[in-house]
Amino acid sequence: MEDIKGRVFAAAGLVEYQPGTVVSRTLVKKPTGTITLFAFDKGQGLSEHTAPFDALILALDGEATFHLSGHPHRLKTGDLFLLPAGEPHALDALERFKMALVMIRS
Repeated sequence: MEDIKGRVFAAAGLVEYQPGTVVSRTLVKKPTGTITLFAFDKGQGLSEHTAPFDALILALDGEATFHLSGHPHRLKTGDLFLLPAGEPHALDALERFKMALVMIRS
């Protein structure tokens, strides 16, 4: 991975779509937290799971539905969504979708 520290960059350009799959790229991985970019092809997603920490989602491109504790929430480019710790959630990409996931461990 090229070093992006101290540089201005287009976040959506740091991870590319690939047909029929989900692509991820970790930008920061520290004991205190992570920042990961994801690119989902249309129809791809994440199965229901939980996380022990709150997570902030920033929608970078496209549109997806987050299912949080059984309730759907539609996200589109530019939206923010805070996922609470311990709540079951899943994602379905309604079209190609890119997001940044910021998780702070505390």
